[in-house]
Amino acid sequence: MKCKEKCLLKNKACKQTSCKHWLDYKQDLNCSLITVERHGPLTLREVAERLHISYVRVKQIQDKAIVKIFKKISRENF
Repeated sequence: MKCKEKCLLKNKACKQTSCKHWLDYKQDLNCSLITVERHGPLTLREVAERLHISYVRVKQIQDKAIVKIFKKISRENF
């Protein structure tokens, strides 16, 4: 049984902080997989709330990721 399934079955927040899906947000049982399953795509403000960082910082991270993606795509096309 996977970690996510155990948390859902027990309806208790995950304590396995070493898990790559763990986040400090008890309303969604500390699991990003459960968050996506329950809420679908999140707004930048919702992501900021869950990560305990500002909306502006989430936007900066998103912008940087988009630039990296476009650079990778352009390199692969040539």
